[in-house]
Amino acid sequence: MPEHPDYTALTQGQIAILDRLNAGESGLPVLGQIVRLAQEALGGRGAGFAEYSPGQGRVIAASGACAPALGRRVERADARLHAERTLLIPLDSLNDEYASHLDGGGAMHRILGARCDWSGAIVGSLHVYFAPEDGEPSATHHSVLELLAAYVGRLYGIRDGLPVHGDAREQARRQENRDLWVAVTSHELRTPVTVIKGYADTLTNHWDSLGEGGRQEAVRIIGARAAELARLVDRLLSATSDDGEVGGTPSGPFDLVEALRAAVDELPADLRRRMMLDGLPGELPKAYGNRDSLATILTELATNAAKYSPADTDVEVHAEADEHTVTFRVCDRGIGVRPEHVERVFERYWQAEAGDRRLHPGAGLGLYLVRRIVERQNGWVSLRPREGGGTVAVVRLPRG
Repeated sequence: MPEHPDYTALTQGQIAILDRLNAGESGLPVLGQIVRLAQEALGGRGAGFAEYSPGQGRVIAASGACAPALGRRVERADARLHAERTLLIPLDSLNDEYASHLDGGGAMHRILGARCDWSGAIVGSLHVYFAPEDGEPSATHHSVLELLAAYVGRLYGIRDGLPVHGDAREQARRQENRDLWVAVTSHELRTPVTVIKGYADTLTNHWDSLGEGGRQEAVRIIGARAAELARLVDRLLSATSDDGEVGGTPSGPFDLVEALRAAVDELPADLRRRMMLDGLPGELPKAYGNRDSLATILTELATNAAKYSPADTDVEVHAEADEHTVTFRVCDRGIGVRPEHVERVFERYWQAEAGDRRLHPGAGLGLYLVRRIVERQNGWVSLRPREGGGTVAVVRLPRG
């Protein structure tokens, strides 16, 4: 690394950040800019910020070699950062697998970390990653990272647009969302039940007059709606239970591409017609996880993509592998996700703006459920805006 930080980049970056703060901007977009500035000014291979909630930490902004870790759960905090504002940490001293999932794997050697405080509480930690040949960060490097960590603390003082420490209205909003969840869930349960009962009554009262073709069609619709009802019940039980995933087989190695194709075949016909699988390779290394759960994960992501995009656009599925993970992406050309919402959408009961609720009703459980299922398999999931418009959902699972 350079003997001194890049002061020109640091100064220009600080001016840009202050301009955004003074203009009333805050939240994840500004946080992401601070993370990128930390990497650039200190000459690191990557940088990331982990936000701390009461029970865990999560990478909510990342750049460079750390970008694949976006959305990853990490240790709540390094206890050593309680005693010192900045700390140089060898990667092999970390207790979780986070470090091994960075681009370059073993090429990474050490982390320079700084705790981010606001009002006496540690809200997260800012890290810059270095390779062995980068040399030892100087005291000036520590000071620069401490300065940028203070900017992060200021963001949390604004209390707007950040996943865990949102604005003061969030508690009221959460209660409103729970009330909405009860109403929407009741509606979602009632719809398939009404259809099943209606066709069952038709079969009972008009068996002879329906004819063989009519009876078969009625049975087909009853079966499809019963399957929809079963998925909805499993979805609700999984998303509201703290005891683990409902049902399913034990985890093990499985063929991700084959499982994705099978999951697409189980989608409703109108959604299945929109799925584009050209981005799936002929074969990949095995993924490790619960194969049966992939149908639920893909159904939720594909349904979400279709709901928020025009009916004449495709939903694309891509897959790839690296040294540590097997990854698939679900991409749409819809309305996109606002940068400040890319973490909020994974919260239970979370809904977008009031007008969007009316256009796209839902219980606010789908993406919450996806994250729970994926993380039980030691994987992680993230969303990001798609270049050119739309959204990309990225699911990473360990290699088998």
